[in-house]
Amino acid sequence: MKLRVNMPPRGDAPYDILIEEGCLEQAGERAKACLPRAERAVVVTDSNVGPLYAGRVQAALEKAGLAVKTVTFPAGETSKNLSTIGKLYTAFSQAGLTRTDFAVAVGGGVCGDMTGFAAATWLRGIPFLQVPTSLLAQVDSSVGGKTGVDLPEGKNLVGAFHQPALVLIDPETLQTLPQIFFADGMGEVIKYGCIRDRALFDRLGREDCHSYLPDMIRTCVDIKRQVVEEDPLNTGLRDILNFGHTLGHAIEMVQQYHGLTHGSAVGVGMVMIARVGEAMGVTEPGTAKRIAELLTQYGLPSTCGEPIGQLLAATAHDKKSVGSQIRLILLHQIGDGFIQSVPRAELPRLCEVLR
Repeated sequence: MKLRVNMPPRGDAPYDILIEEGCLEQAGERAKACLPRAERAVVVTDSNVGPLYAGRVQAALEKAGLAVKTVTFPAGETSKNLSTIGKLYTAFSQAGLTRTDFAVAVGGGVCGDMTGFAAATWLRGIPFLQVPTSLLAQVDSSVGGKTGVDLPEGKNLVGAFHQPALVLIDPETLQTLPQIFFADGMGEVIKYGCIRDRALFDRLGREDCHSYLPDMIRTCVDIKRQVVEEDPLNTGLRDILNFGHTLGHAIEMVQQYHGLTHGSAVGVGMVMIARVGEAMGVTEPGTAKRIAELLTQYGLPSTCGEPIGQLLAATAHDKKSVGSQIRLILLHQIGDGFIQSVPRAELPRLCEVLR
């Protein structure tokens, strides 16, 4: 199945998202079709994914007549920093990438975010392809053009909007994904049900998602596609995709990226912000409980032990802040998310329910 992301006039070029088993072997022909002037490519991957899939992608690109090099970084969020970006620049230079050549991210969200940022800033911008191999990357981070790296001060504080030229999603890669990382991706899947698709949320509760994986991936990607087309530079509606992320990112930061995985932290953040919404009287009572139960069903936590005061302090650099206001992503009910700006000074009071 194929989806098309149509960017606004005078914006980035439109691009395709292909969701198909075995599509890794099509990387070469698909890349040449959308980037016909390319002669060279650099495959970026991590130490876990590289041995499984990077060779297959490189072989497919070489079969299409491209000169290809692969660069590998240590797997994990702790590699998502400017030092690693410097190593990617070195690899791009050694490979002789010009502005008509491209990079390929083969891996999860960390790999895609860093490859996209390096591509956005190499020679002031070269194309890149997303080949996501984790559930989280397939349903969320590979689409939409958000790229970046972490700083000690916070997550994804340095980055750029840079849309991919092509996204190849092969559900078969999930067969080798450790259960902890599959569950991690389910945090983002559940998020989509919460903000836009009650039918998806309810189906996740009734049926094991493994029985309809391609359909589940397509549903999530299509929601993301619609939001990105309407708000490509994240100036309004796109914040809806960050349900659970304000406190989720804070959890990751307080735990110095060595505790809960991203999807797990977002899941906890969704429960917490739903409780806040219920206390504010804007969220249907019982919503937080329903989210917590679904998270538990898919092996995800619904609570964390971090003090709320530390978490609130860690939100100081939240990217949804505008002046003295912070944009909270709340739910009226499951499937109906909305954005509400509140004074940042009011956040501790609103979060009293979490103490």
